[in-house]
Amino acid sequence: MASSRAFALVLLLCALSCHHAAVSSAQVPAKDDFLGCLVKEIPARLLFAKSSPAFPAVLEQTIRNSRWSSPQNVKPLYIITPTNTSHIQSAVVCGRRHGVRLRVRSGGHDYEGLSYRSERPEAFAVVDLNKMRTVLVNEKARTAWVDSGAQLGELYYAIAKNSPVLAFPAGVCPSIGVGGNFAGGGFGMLLRKYGIAAENVIDVKLVDANGKLLDKSSMSPDHFWAVRGGGGESFGIVVSWQVKLLPVPPTVTVFQIPKTVQEGAVDLINKWQLVAPALPGDIMIRIIAMGDKATFEAMYLGTCKTLTPLMSSKFPELGMNPSHCNEMPWIKSIPFIHLGKQATLADLLNRNNTFKPFAEYKSDYVYQPVPKPVWEQLFGWLTKPGAGIMVMDPYGATISATPEAATPFPHRKGVLFNIQYVNYWFAEAAGAAPLQWSKDIYKFMEPFVSKNPRQAYANYRDIDLGRNEVVNDISTYSSGKVWGEKYFKGNFQRLAITKGKVDPQDYFRNEQSIPPLLGK
Repeated sequence: MASSRAFALVLLLCALSCHHAAVSSAQVPAKDDFLGCLVKEIPARLLFAKSSPAFPAVLEQTIRNSRWSSPQNVKPLYIITPTNTSHIQSAVVCGRRHGVRLRVRSGGHDYEGLSYRSERPEAFAVVDLNKMRTVLVNEKARTAWVDSGAQLGELYYAIAKNSPVLAFPAGVCPSIGVGGNFAGGGFGMLLRKYGIAAENVIDVKLVDANGKLLDKSSMSPDHFWAVRGGGGESFGIVVSWQVKLLPVPPTVTVFQIPKTVQEGAVDLINKWQLVAPALPGDIMIRIIAMGDKATFEAMYLGTCKTLTPLMSSKFPELGMNPSHCNEMPWIKSIPFIHLGKQATLADLLNRNNTFKPFAEYKSDYVYQPVPKPVWEQLFGWLTKPGAGIMVMDPYGATISATPEAATPFPHRKGVLFNIQYVNYWFAEAAGAAPLQWSKDIYKFMEPFVSKNPRQAYANYRDIDLGRNEVVNDISTYSSGKVWGEKYFKGNFQRLAITKGKVDPQDYFRNEQSIPPLLGK
């Protein structure tokens, strides 16, 4: 139990989701009348200037990675905490009028913190959606409207309160903000059954770069396509999302089976990489590898009675038996997987952010089985000084059956599994070894993962993949393509063309926002 809790701690930050982008900042100094413009339309209690005593606490509230709290990070001039859509529209109108760009934060899980900080000296404000978190479930229609500022746990809780046999396929970590998770794709334990969150979004309410409120019917088809997986607020600020709710059985079964290297972990992972992506969509078996141990963590949409023969037939080497089964309603599997057996449904609603390590993340996609000797070497990597962990999610079934161009999220046919490399530490001075380990293991894995481009998941944002260059106050397509094709493959060009149509002046931007490709 101690080891699974250790894993759970790490997963507080890992999740598919991490997070969303949003927009960047003007190169000119913010004009004093930006605040004057805001105050005319937004109550002063919802506005926090950098000089305000409350500003540091509001900024820190949903910073999940302590690396982005340090003084060298460029902080916003203002934080706007809207409570309704008109406040967001006013922020955009005032920002455009007075030369202040906006970045947007929903849950604060952006791995690089670009939803609330800038790497370059820039004048910007943050629209923090923390106060906009309504969830409205229509059980009869099997749909829900959820605000971007809601956490995934709040969405899951509201769904289950209305029906124990409906669910939604988004990230594992309950504290992730809906806005960022959906914007970058969003996947969790239902990915093999129902794909990603974004492909199950059926409408949005979005404030565009002119401050206009749009929905699917008033957006172009390309604009609606882009916001569902195109990575953050490059295309406007999504205020709320309408999602399709999907059926789950009354009982699901979870198991967590740890295996050390001495207990055959290498052979088991070697077999898992072939078996797990080929299993029926009702079962997801992921791996969390840490130290000399791999934990096989599964959720099955059904009972132990039907899971046991399936495992005996498809993956007998794991030795799964009824004693490993934990049967529960789907909603209880969320805190169980995230925090362990003692977790409760109340944990899904917890907004207290006390776990704030220093952290580094990277990701990969695997299309060809990794040779067995490499798995042996990887356990050597996982026991080095400064070692992190590897989280591996199998694809196949629904997520792989969807065409690459159906959504901006392109990691589909042929993917065996996704890897997330997670590392964390608890004092700024202790970062050298973990950061070096992350860099080195990523280099070591290069021959064994996707190529041309080496793919990465947009919600596991990694600034080392590349940064936008700004020329004449517009992010350049050539600089964006370097990192953009790793996240979006061939969909990047369509995203950039769409950006050129909906935000040609590149108002919504950051170091990894989609650049506008004009004239196409």
